[in-house]
Amino acid sequence: MDFDLILEKVKDLNVLAGEGTSHIEHTPRGAQLREPRPLPLTLYQNGILFHGAFRPYEDPSTQQCLQDITDGYFPSELQLLYPDGI
Repeated sequence: MDFDLILEKVKDLNVLAGEGTSHIEHTPRGAQLREPRPLPLTLYQNGILFHGAFRPYEDPSTQQCLQDITDGYFPSELQLLYPDGI
């Protein structure tokens, strides 16, 4: 597992997702600035914590998720949660 590569790609994807930028959110009393809500990803020696569940590296869905990231894409499993993109 190339943790350095994964971290590098996550940083690149964070920039694409708008890290450090704010968006206008309309409220009943006007508007306010909101930063995009992060999706935490924790890397462990034997797996990842993503979407609130621990997933071992041997799990095919974990392998696909990390392959998407190392290929420079957002994990394909996020398409259902974010059909319009992140």
